[in-house]
Amino acid sequence: MSDRLERIRLHGAVPQHIAIIMDGNGRWATGRALPRPHGHLAGMQAVREVVAGCLDAGVEVLTLFAFSTENWQRPASEISALMSLLEEYVAKETAELAERGVKVRVVGELGRLGESSRQAVDDVSQRTGSGSNLLLNLCISYSSRGEIARAARQMAEEVVAGTLTPAEVTEEALGKRLYTADLPDPDLLIRTSGEMRISNFLLWQLAYAELYVTPVLWPDFTREHLYDAILEFQRRDRRFGRVTA
Repeated sequence: MSDRLERIRLHGAVPQHIAIIMDGNGRWATGRALPRPHGHLAGMQAVREVVAGCLDAGVEVLTLFAFSTENWQRPASEISALMSLLEEYVAKETAELAERGVKVRVVGELGRLGESSRQAVDDVSQRTGSGSNLLLNLCISYSSRGEIARAARQMAEEVVAGTLTPAEVTEEALGKRLYTADLPDPDLLIRTSGEMRISNFLLWQLAYAELYVTPVLWPDFTREHLYDAILEFQRRDRRFGRVTA
């Protein structure tokens, strides 16, 4: 057993839900004089590492920011490569994910995906649907502002229809209309590559998450780096706005 993992188990409290902004693929490739898609390909190994690490540490929910709505503005060749990688990931990893009890759920504006990518998303969701050891959320074509606007629009439509009153438009009501409605909010947000921003990711859900930023580029991120983040989380004093007596 990893020394870090043993220390995590000794210290007790493990984040129930970890969210990760997987950043640095392009810089990893550029630093090796490789085309950017090579960085995204290398990042697939980091996904395997983190999923395995979460399973071993006892994390219940892992949410990965895979592709934002803003990413649709990238060059067509890079978008095509990213969608191909999504399909490759599903083809290569689904059987093992299902075997290890990982349930995959994909959230975002999935209507913008091409037919083959949408089929891959449906396939991995269906084939891993009975998993109970870890819930893996893949945020694809995702925008947090868009998610919040979508929830607000749903409530507005319900008010117009008479099924919801203005007084019932509460934080709890909005939260129930988010993609993560049935999940605990993330306890820990990890961002790789050293950038100090949230990048339109889970803005509502991250209200009280602990933030952990590492300079490690995503393709170089291993389960040991994940364990470092969890150990740091275990050292934090989480007060949620309260004062300790």
